[in-house]
Parts: sequence; C-alpha cells; structure tokens
Amino acid sequence: MVMDLDIPSVCAQKLNDGTVDAGLVPVALLPHLKEYHIIADYCIGAVGNVKSVLLLSEVPLEEIETIMLDYQSRTSVNLVQVLAKEYWNISPNFVQATEGYEETIQGKTAAVVIGDRTFALLDKYKYTYDLAGEWQKFKNLPFVFAVWAANKPISTEFIAEFNKTLKFGLEHKAEAAKLGTGRGVDESVILDYFENSISYEFDAAKKVGLHKFLKYLKRG
Repeated sequence: MVMDLDIPSVCAQKLNDGTVDAGLVPVALLPHLKEYHIIADYCIGAVGNVKSVLLLSEVPLEEIETIMLDYQSRTSVNLVQVLAKEYWNISPNFVQATEGYEETIQGKTAAVVIGDRTFALLDKYKYTYDLAGEWQKFKNLPFVFAVWAANKPISTEFIAEFNKTLKFGLEHKAEAAKLGTGRGVDESVILDYFENSISYEFDAAKKVGLHKFLKYLKRG
C-alpha cells in the first residue's frame, strides 16, 4: 500500500478520478464523488466544540452582515451556511476569502477560520462561535468533518487491517503532536486538541449526524 499526503480537496479529486483507491475525504465532497464507500471505523469528528472551526466576529450573530469563508475547507463553509439558514435564522452575504483575511475581521464582517490558525485567535474577537458546537446545539448530534472513503468496494480483509493501522495511530497521539510543533504551536496544545477536541470513532451517532448534514447539502 502506497500513501500520498495531500490537502483534503486533492484527496477527493484523486479519489474521483481514480488516481487512488481510498482517501480521507471532507464530507461535503462526498455528494460530488462518482461513487464512494465509507471504509473505516474512524473519522475526523467532534462531539460539541472542536476549537479549530470557528466563526469569529466583533458583533453578535444577528448583526453580522458579511461572512468571509475560509478557502481551505469546503465542509466548514457548507456547515456555516447550513447553520445560518436553518439554525441561526440569519441571511448574511457570503464571500470567498483570500490569504490573510483573518486580519480583516471587523465591524459587521465576520469570518470562518479553520485549522491551527484558530489557536491564536480564540480570545482575539468579541464573539466566537464554534461551528461543531453550534451543530451539536442545533441537532443534538456530533459533527463529522471527514471520513475514509473508497471509490470501489473494498475487501473486508483490507478494511480490518486498515482499521488496525488507524487504531495504532490513535494510540500514539503524543508522537503525532510532536510533528506539529514546527508550525509554531506548543506541543501540549496540539496534544490536548488531539485528545479532547477531535472525536475519532465513527459510531452510530456520528453516522446519523453525517446523514442529516448530507441531507441539508442535497436540499441546498
């Protein structure tokens, strides 16, 4: 087995065009795949706040007029739009952001920011809305950001071995946290994030949550 390391959108594209057989795919891209089969007992999810997918604002939700959308995450972009329409009952203008947009959040212009950039921004703005936490309040269900999917049926033998490999990785989060320190984030912060913010088991509640989110995407 050969593994490629790519950003999420490239993983999905490679899966769609058959360059790879399986990949970790942002769930918002699943409906755009020609064919997919979820193949693992693990995912990238959250039960409540995830701390790394935020809507940052200087004003409360009802006063927001514009939301800048993080260019790095299609799933988070779709999630904030679902929450705005179905839960918060607001109708802001959504605009695609460009690099450095985090520094332009002001007035009635808010922004979705994802990833380790959020760690330094948690206390910078007056209002912080954790999108996974907001989904939990909305549907009383966890949120799933990404799943391992294949573009064809995969043997049960491979799936069993693959799950063992993923389980091994989850049992060595401390080693993984050390690899992230090169981005300027303290190792203890990364490890806390791995252990307490991300929920990895693709259990029954997450499957229901994923199904409901995909239904919203289908409705548009």
